[in-house]
Amino acid sequence: MKGTEFLRKLRKLGKANGVPVSYANTRSTGRGSHGKVSYRPERTILKDPKKELGAGLLGKMCADLGIDKNDL
Repeated sequence: MKGTEFLRKLRKLGKANGVPVSYANTRSTGRGSHGKVSYRPERTILKDPKKELGAGLLGKMCADLGIDKNDL
């Protein structure tokens, strides 16, 4: 799954559950292509949205956000 697909599925999940989802690119802070993803009060860092997310990273990001990766 690519980062853009993760964001699309997370926004769909958030809309279904009434939870706001936000993504903020951190280029202005000198962190390259990474960005912050917020879901409820939880947050995680998303690497370059154009690149593929490994299974381990995807699982960690979902755990950081308090969701099950199978819900995506």
